[in-house]
This record gives sequence, C-alpha cells and structure tokens, in this order.
Amino acid sequence: MKKLCFFLLAFALFFTVQSQVVRFGVKAGANFSDFTGSDAKNISTSVKVGFHFGALVELKLFENFAIQPEIMYSTKGAKLDDVQGIELDEIDLNYITVPVLAKLYLISEKLSLEVGPQFSFLLDDNLEEQFETKSFDFAAVGGLGYQFTDSVFAQLRYVAGLSDTSKDAEIRNQTFQLSLGYRF
Repeated sequence: MKKLCFFLLAFALFFTVQSQVVRFGVKAGANFSDFTGSDAKNISTSVKVGFHFGALVELKLFENFAIQPEIMYSTKGAKLDDVQGIELDEIDLNYITVPVLAKLYLISEKLSLEVGPQFSFLLDDNLEEQFETKSFDFAAVGGLGYQFTDSVFAQLRYVAGLSDTSKDAEIRNQTFQLSLGYRF
C-alpha cells in the first residue's frame, strides 16, 4: 500500500512539473504574403491575404527561455497585377510549415521575442505547369508574442524566404503573420 501511495504521489508530482515545462497549444491567423527577389521586381505583384492554422509545443528550458516547434497549414503567394502570359489573378501556394523557434521572454510570462528557422513543404499550387515550383522552402522567422492570460496568446511574425520558390526564377516568399492561440 505504501508503494502504491508513493507511486501515485510521484506520478502526480511528475505531471505537475511537466505541465510547467511542456505546454501544448493551437493557433490560427492571417497571412499577408508577397514575393521578393531579383525576378520579383520584373513582375507586378501585391499582397495576398491568406491564413494559417496548426499546433505547437512550448518546451520551457529556463525561466525566460523556451523552444517552440510548430506544425501548421499555411497559404502563401501573391496577387498578380496584369502580368503578361499569366491568366491568373493570384498565385496560391499551400504549405505544411514547421517553424522551430527560440523564445526569449522579455517580460516574464508576458512578452516574448521569437526567432528561428522554418521548413516548408509545398502541398499544391494553382500554376498548372506554367512555372515549376520547388517542393521545399526554407525561411527565417522573427517576431513577438504576447500572453494575455496563462492560456491565450497573440503573435506577430515576419517570415523571410531564404530559398527560391520557383525553379524558373529568383523569387522568394515573404509573409507577415498575425496569430491568436490557446495553450493547454
């Protein structure tokens, strides 16, 4: 009986400590994306509004430092402004994105600076073989997060594409993201 009580106490203590160190969450929000790069200057594009949603895990390593990997569905691309030879109004690129962010709390448990790499895997596009898009996109992410409560948060990020999205041109994704989320 003593062993059972000790086991239950240790089990409860483990999950109490774990709940402070590892937190899961969900988030969703708006994407404001366009293209950048040397060939992007040759075409007239404007910002395309899209969306993202997904899940995250916050692994708190120190009092004011955490690692936050995420997995999200994210729509990117750009609106096209009268581009010769293309009969599309906008380019739609749909990705599974995996940002892995270092999260430094500037104000303990409230305001955080988030930076790190993002790995994106193209699911589909609407280009119908007019251009050959690359299936992988690598980017750098930087932004801020704010905890309204212990569970509710908001994030503002800039995602700067570091690899070309097309095999035919030097064009990279650039996206501003505004997210709302909930951590368990």
